[in-house]
Amino acid sequence: MAQPVREVRTIRRAVVTGGAGFLGSHLCEQLLDRGVEVVALDNFLTGSPENVVHLLEHPRFRLVRCDVTDYVHVPGPVDLVLHFASPASPLDYLKMPIETLKVGSLGTLHTLGLAHEKGARYVLASTSEVYGDPLQHPQTEEYWGNVNPVGPRGVYDEAKRFSEAMTTAYRTSKGTDTGIVRIFNTYGPRMRADDGRAIPAFVGQALSGRPLTVAGDGSQTRSICYVDDTVRGILAMAFSPHAGPVNIGNPDELSMLALARWIVELTGSDSPVDFIDLPVDDPKVRRPDTTKAQELLGWQPEVTSEEGLRRTVAWFRERVGALEVRAG
Repeated sequence: MAQPVREVRTIRRAVVTGGAGFLGSHLCEQLLDRGVEVVALDNFLTGSPENVVHLLEHPRFRLVRCDVTDYVHVPGPVDLVLHFASPASPLDYLKMPIETLKVGSLGTLHTLGLAHEKGARYVLASTSEVYGDPLQHPQTEEYWGNVNPVGPRGVYDEAKRFSEAMTTAYRTSKGTDTGIVRIFNTYGPRMRADDGRAIPAFVGQALSGRPLTVAGDGSQTRSICYVDDTVRGILAMAFSPHAGPVNIGNPDELSMLALARWIVELTGSDSPVDFIDLPVDDPKVRRPDTTKAQELLGWQPEVTSEEGLRRTVAWFRERVGALEVRAG
């Protein structure tokens, strides 16, 4: 069992960009639970106020509509800036390529400027996609990646690679206190059913009795990490002095076909599996080496994939039921 790292920072007030998104909303929640005042910034391009509606009456929470590619201004002291604004699913960033590139470039520049001005710790949400279709397996932080900059996924992959370079430049040239987390496939409550990622797509299809659409022959792998574990890892990085990059993910690797069949079983569905064309530049494998996270942050995932998937299925089932009641 990894030992928890001693927190070295006192954080009283945090800014979370993309705070109304899937991951951002969970970050806001856990920061509030730690006694931190939270300012969530979001332009609601892919996030939704619904994700944080339960926080709106909280005395230490504020939601501000803001596009970080235009400007970022937060009055008062700030101890932590978490830059999590970005379309994160292929369906979203393929529809919004320019917006994705802008939030990774201009958004990173503006939020780094805010952190530098306030003397705040800055944590960048990078991604396992910086490794591209990897030639190293599992992926360590030292691996430079195999990315096609002019392929359809390049708008997301290169936006994040640029944002890592910009974050590092602020640290080395301006002395800004920065950290980079490379987040692997995260899932859980508040994912959009239509965001195009495998787990919400499979769960939605299974619950409605539709065929589960598996790309290619389903042999490509992903390593899935339940959202509570991912957020714990991110906050361990936020409260630490480390620069990273550090992989945050669950090494529990499984094929897409195995995942689809597992979800059919967990939902009790009789949905068949349909095979569709593999997307261009779709990575064949994905699994994090989490040695650094364990050694530097005392972090490792605790929620098993089975338990995480059960919780996720239950959340989606509840939402489907609520929508049926409303429609009725």
